[in-house]
Amino acid sequence: MWSADEIVSLCCEHYSTKLPRKGMPESGREWTLLAAVVKIKAVPEEDSASSGERQKASKEVVALGTGTKCIGQSKMSKNGDVLNDSHAEVVARRGFLRYLCYQLLLAVRGEESSIFTPGAEKGKWRLKPGLSFVFFTSHTPCGDASIIPMMDREDQPCQPIRAEEPRLTAAPSTPRHGNDKDHMSESEPVAMDLRLKRKPEENNAGSSIKRIKTENSLSRSSFRAKEKGNQVSESQGDSSGQALQKEEATTSEQGPALSGSASKSSLTAQAEVLDVHRTGAKCVPGGRQDPHQAGAQYHSVGQLRVKPGRGDRTLSLSCSDKMARWNVLGCQGALLMHYLQGPLYFSAVITGRCPYSDEAMRRALISRCSAVESLPPGFTVSSVELQQSQVEFIHSRRLLDENHDPSKGKVTPCGAAISWCAVPDQPLDVTANGSKQGVTKKALGTPQARSRICKVELFLQFRELVASTLEEQLPDSLREKDLKTYWDFKRAAVGYQQAWQALRQQVFEAWIRSPRELLQFE
Repeated sequence: MWSADEIVSLCCEHYSTKLPRKGMPESGREWTLLAAVVKIKAVPEEDSASSGERQKASKEVVALGTGTKCIGQSKMSKNGDVLNDSHAEVVARRGFLRYLCYQLLLAVRGEESSIFTPGAEKGKWRLKPGLSFVFFTSHTPCGDASIIPMMDREDQPCQPIRAEEPRLTAAPSTPRHGNDKDHMSESEPVAMDLRLKRKPEENNAGSSIKRIKTENSLSRSSFRAKEKGNQVSESQGDSSGQALQKEEATTSEQGPALSGSASKSSLTAQAEVLDVHRTGAKCVPGGRQDPHQAGAQYHSVGQLRVKPGRGDRTLSLSCSDKMARWNVLGCQGALLMHYLQGPLYFSAVITGRCPYSDEAMRRALISRCSAVESLPPGFTVSSVELQQSQVEFIHSRRLLDENHDPSKGKVTPCGAAISWCAVPDQPLDVTANGSKQGVTKKALGTPQARSRICKVELFLQFRELVASTLEEQLPDSLREKDLKTYWDFKRAAVGYQQAWQALRQQVFEAWIRSPRELLQFE
């Protein structure tokens, strides 16, 4: 029905040709990350099944996001009017919530929704047959999925640190951007090149640090300087021309995958893991922490992590953790579960051309949740398909570093975040520091300064959906109940809350929950 390259090319083309320049990186100096949700609709063809051809499908970008930043705890608002997490994956998913809410609004008003049809229960809706949604991210998600081993000396920015060698620590006067996307994160005492760093992670279940192994095939897990034969076929085409780049994999940023445990003898005929790329996301308090040992044992894998902030600690869990949660609870959130027959799961997660490990992605998004039991009906640990494309996002950090002109100043992440979704009313939303880009200090705290995807705005859109629903068509979970606040409505989604409790108690015990006072707005 589709290929990974087709999905990524479509998203990159949408970014470069259908969005204004506002909020995009400054040319030659800034980089950002891209994520998107693509609607896949199977196109029935009478002769395709008999001929054995691949079934055709229409593909449409319905939500898109960019961004690398995250605000600190002290800047969070009890009114829900600040966008706490502006990493691209989170921005794209929140735009997708706007899209889903709009489609439900069409449905309850008796208009034609392009994706929903009545479900079996009163007031409930389900996806039309043949529809699915694919999630794209231009880089491996921050946190656990980004802890990728380096397989040999060529993969590393400098010689690997050995246990008997002293570490080289970055001087305090040269910090990295603490609230940047964490796979390009803060300085770590690992290597002389202070630009390419990462951290690994621990296992929730075991008491010992997980060791690293390679996969039998390195074709999907490696991104090595001397790797050959990885060119993309010209037949895939570059429809956007300027929005994407296809070239041989030639970066020293990251390498292959992590696993649960592997002795050195199991690495026969495979490259030795000398080190790992490090993540700036820190293990959550109360959970297992990183050992910070030399080389490959710097991190613990499988752990919950919080995104870095500049000085002020954040409460935002890593994108790996959030995506793992979506893969159990669904990507629709608690509020929209009131109207849905069951949770909505992404059918696939596609990663753009970047350092990548299928094993690390699988561990981060699926495996660590696989043992959860006693989920309510409809909820499951989704067996989401994981693929990588060889199409690279034009505004990636790697491409900027490769072509950077020092006269244009220091390489830095773009401070803005772009949200776009397929809705008729204000589809584009550009923010900086959690509020609309360009607002004055005087306007902060007013509706004019709000992002369209902040909590209170999404809640207001949901309240409009409820108000537009005929009394006799209201879902049972919203009937005859005194629901006023954002938290009231979230808590009333009983099945969702039961699934979240099971996941939290069995797998994510250390998950940081937002203080209740931040959820009491109306």
